Amino acid sequence: MDKRSLAQMAQRFREAEQRTEILRQELAVAIRQASTDDVPQKDICEATGYTRQQVRRIVLAGEAEDGAAS
Repeated sequence: MDKRSLAQMAQRFREAEQRTEILRQELAVAIRQASTDDVPQKDICEATGYTRQQVRRIVLAGEAEDGAAS
């Protein structure tokens, strides 16, 4: 592994991290929308692989953001 190859790999990793963050945010929006649309929390958990607590935190974080924006 030379320096150039290592730098390219590090750059690819940083780009993947950025894409992951964007997708994480999009998934959070989708979870909040599903909750608003009355999709049962059980179904959200099954679809995402998240626990009920994780789903609650995501939904509550969205409500806090909405409250702060008002």
